[in-house]
Amino acid sequence: MSQLLDLVGIFVFALSGALMGVRKRLDVVGMLVLAEMTALGGGVVRDLILNVRPAAFQSVGYVVVPVAATMIVFFWHPHVARVMPAILVLDAAGLGLFCAVGTEKAAEYGLSPLHAALLGVVTGIGGGMLRDVLAGEIPTLLYDRQLYAVPAMLGSAVMAGLAWHGEHGWPATLAAAVLAFALRIAAMRRRWRAPLARGVEE
Repeated sequence: MSQLLDLVGIFVFALSGALMGVRKRLDVVGMLVLAEMTALGGGVVRDLILNVRPAAFQSVGYVVVPVAATMIVFFWHPHVARVMPAILVLDAAGLGLFCAVGTEKAAEYGLSPLHAALLGVVTGIGGGMLRDVLAGEIPTLLYDRQLYAVPAMLGSAVMAGLAWHGEHGWPATLAAAVLAFALRIAAMRRRWRAPLARGVEE
């Protein structure tokens, strides 16, 4: 079940990477690279920091799913763009799932709660940042002021706290993921933004 949820999150992240490729007028190879980086980048960075073989290189599905997402966008990108509101909801779910799973994995490898939470955030948002850098964009995380990293931070912190108190497995992961998901959805619907520096006008 956990791997299925992981693949769903990868698929949604890959869609956003491939759509960025369309907006940048990249060919199918460029779209595929962005899709793979968006979907797998955060997890690969996490596993390299943990000094373990990345999960993306242990299952064919982790590589094939972004390919499938790229083909869907390549042929039907106008339709995919039209259902972006639904994709953003799934993206929020993927964010919550990835930050919780990433934190739990880091905790299992003996990292402190703080470092485990940081790696959870990297797992959730790292792929999107790599996508933007490869596409020649300033990462949206840095200038759009969206509450994207904040839900990941909160979900990761909760997961780290649960792991520190011996709570592992899918109930703890689900609780942290749902919390991050709910905050991200609320931020999108209410248009919450991170504050600017004091004295800086909107």
